[in-house]
Amino acid sequence: MRQTWRWFGPKDLVSVDDMMQTGVEGVVSALHHVRTGAVWSPEEIAKRQAEIARMTDGSPSGLKWEVVESLPMSEDIKKQKGDWKAHIAAYKQSLANLAAAGIEVVCYNVMPVLDWTRTDLAHRLANGATCMRFDLIDFAAFDIHILARPGAAEGFPADVVEAAGRRFAAMSDARRSELARNAVFGLPGAAEHFTLEDVRRHLGEYAGMSGETLRAHLIDFLSEVAPVAQDLGIRLCCHPDDPPFPLLGLPRVMSTEADYRTVMEAVDIPANGITLCSGSLGSRPDNDLPGMMDRLGDRVHFLHLRNVRRESDAVMGSFYEAEHLGGGTDLVALIAAVLRQERKRKAAGRADISIPMRPDHGQDILDDHKRKTQPGYPSIGRLKGLAELRGIMTALDHPVEGLPR
Repeated sequence: MRQTWRWFGPKDLVSVDDMMQTGVEGVVSALHHVRTGAVWSPEEIAKRQAEIARMTDGSPSGLKWEVVESLPMSEDIKKQKGDWKAHIAAYKQSLANLAAAGIEVVCYNVMPVLDWTRTDLAHRLANGATCMRFDLIDFAAFDIHILARPGAAEGFPADVVEAAGRRFAAMSDARRSELARNAVFGLPGAAEHFTLEDVRRHLGEYAGMSGETLRAHLIDFLSEVAPVAQDLGIRLCCHPDDPPFPLLGLPRVMSTEADYRTVMEAVDIPANGITLCSGSLGSRPDNDLPGMMDRLGDRVHFLHLRNVRRESDAVMGSFYEAEHLGGGTDLVALIAAVLRQERKRKAAGRADISIPMRPDHGQDILDDHKRKTQPGYPSIGRLKGLAELRGIMTALDHPVEGLPR
């Protein structure tokens, strides 16, 4: 497993110098400033590579940009409206430019409107750490009473609707405003402070779209771009829905093993692959992460390793970002499955033996609380997670004689 670190660019409060001290081997980044649907130019790609290659004093870092996260699939492509064909052409050109720069792994997602959804960005735990949390009652209160989406109540169980009404009534104006900001934080460009009317407009553009239609649009997209990626030597990998169940009346099509299998079989070439995110998929009790890795592992091109603690056994339920070894997913079993897959690849003579992984998300701990951090991406909390993952990897790779492997 190749250890990588997500870096949002020069404005990221975690510096290249910080990354060097974590001991990671490569960097995951993206050109977040380039408009979705536009071509990633060779010049902008080279600029980001140069930024990663140098520490703040100008000395070489030895790090390289190895994984793109994300080259966005535009809303027009998802809807097959507007400039969607031009956006697909631009996507192909961006892939060609990335391949020319030596980058081989490109992550993307197909979630409509929202890239991810949480109701709390700094939920305080008993030990003083803070983390991101999705509270189903709070989200229902937002959807039904703050956003006031028509028909919103029909998407929740009756007891959740009733509880959401009580909670909304007890909320202060400040909490209502905070909840609205948190719920739309995962909107593309959310730093621009989308209004509720902006959200309603985005949702309206998907009105009536079924999961079957969105899946068909994804397959159309992959039918165009995956063969190009294959010829370029690029491995595409789709990130799962986060959380992996329907919200705001929007379709979700990458939430389960069956979802992935359908799309992999529809465009059955190695370049059409998977970002296996143990946190997103682990938010559903019916997703078997070690089993998915064993069964679909030959198409897993990228790993997000994190953990969540589910607060119920319902498919649609509350959860929070747990410590990497403290959530509901058995990361020891999952990493063992990853190592089995890597041994298979080595035996088969594949070039992509070592699957890139990154410690995804992390709780804010210690000095993380003294600096403004990107939600989910503190330096110390992620380093703690990486250390735990590194310990598992080392133990599984070097079993103690006399103990079961």
